Amino acid sequence: MERRNVIAVLAAVSLFPSVAFSRTLTPYSGPRVTRVVLYKGRRRLYLLSGTKVLKKYKVGLGGVPVGHKQFEGDGKTPEGSYIIDRKNPQSQYHLSIGISYPNSRDIAYARAYGRSPGGEIFIHGRAGEHKGRGRDWTAGCIAVKDKHMEEIYMMVATGTQIDIHP
Repeated sequence: MERRNVIAVLAAVSLFPSVAFSRTLTPYSGPRVTRVVLYKGRRRLYLLSGTKVLKKYKVGLGGVPVGHKQFEGDGKTPEGSYIIDRKNPQSQYHLSIGISYPNSRDIAYARAYGRSPGGEIFIHGRAGEHKGRGRDWTAGCIAVKDKHMEEIYMMVATGTQIDIHP
């Protein structure tokens, strides 16, 4: 390798160490996940291909898990049908995939009360100081073990429907 290429690589590693030393994720080559389903009361997340359950996971929810998220800061996890709309490989919670909350109905409801519906709802890991915090500790997100988040991250594509039930 030429000297200037070595210098460029070393500079990149020093500026972005988490990228340079990130864990290698195992590619997924099984059936396509067509839907994600969460049953909040059961604390279970299911990845489905058609009607077949491919994987299921135990989850943690928002600090006030009962009921639909209505306002920013209410500690609730949304209920309803949404879309997986983004992936974040640099999440502070190991990895994360975004949920399209709030939708137009959520926004209209919150605005009718002069409030914000909140946002930034994700399925994410329990990295760092969040490990061992108990079952329901997020601000409304869905938390899974880091090793499970790696599977979910690789299996679920953006555009996949997620249905969240009470």
